[in-house]
Parts: sequence; structure tokens; C-alpha cells
Amino acid sequence: MHDLPRQLSADVLAELFEGRTRLVLRLAERLDPLGDISAVLAEAPEDELIEALNAHPRIGAGPMSARAAHEQGDDVDPTVLDALVRLNRAYEDRFGFRCVVFVNGRRRAVIARVLEERLGRTRAEELRTGVHDLVAIARARYRAHRAAGGEAGA
Repeated sequence: MHDLPRQLSADVLAELFEGRTRLVLRLAERLDPLGDISAVLAEAPEDELIEALNAHPRIGAGPMSARAAHEQGDDVDPTVLDALVRLNRAYEDRFGFRCVVFVNGRRRAVIARVLEERLGRTRAEELRTGVHDLVAIARARYRAHRAAGGEAGA
């Protein structure tokens, strides 16, 4: 990946990952945090991965950062929002951590169907999927940050 940074501050990484978690602090120690993320994830204990997932806002629920609100869109259909509240609760009860989905422009109604589908998976599958999406979100945010003229280490 040619557009990934060489080094990022903990503050920038906290914005990309929605919080200053232990995972973010580990990444901030690396010269190429997003390039080295596979190695960092392989070393990270499960509780650190869960902490990073839980730093993200629930899909369709507040409070959330302005960036997350923009990414999740303005779909405020009360039926969809009620379904997301129910699905988030069911997901967290089943797996013990928040559902993180790389929304990537999809409407909340589509994401609700994704949550329903993911409830049928194993905890291990969901931990891997959530962490994968967490990284995809951070990388997309970094690319958007760079495209807007942001500094790599700022």
C-alpha cells in the first residue's frame, strides 16, 4: 500500500480508530503503524482487540464522533433505528464486544441486515471480522485525511 503513512502520532491514530486504546498506543510506537498492523494485531491480546472494538460507536446510535456520524449517514428511519438498537444489543450479548462494520457508504438498513447475518457466526469469526473492519475503517479514514491535505504525522 503506497499511500499508507510512515509514522503517525497517537492523537492521529486515536482519531482513525475512535479512541486512545492500548492498540492505538502500540501502533504509535511503530514507524509504519498501518503498514505494520498485521504484526501488531498478531501480538495483541484479545482484551486489547475488544477494547479497540468497543471504542467505536454503536451503529445507528449516539454519541459518536462527527466523522463516524458522517460515515453512517443520515438515515433516520425509526424502524431501522429500532432494529439497530435491538441488533446491537443482541450482538453484544452474544459476543461480548461491539459490532464494527466498515459501512463504506451503505445505508443503515443494509447494515442492519449485515448485523443480522453476523449474529449467526462464531465469536472467533466475529472477532476477526470486527478487527478486519476496524482496520479497513482506519485505512479509509487515513486516505480521506491525506486527500483533504492532512499531514501524515500530525
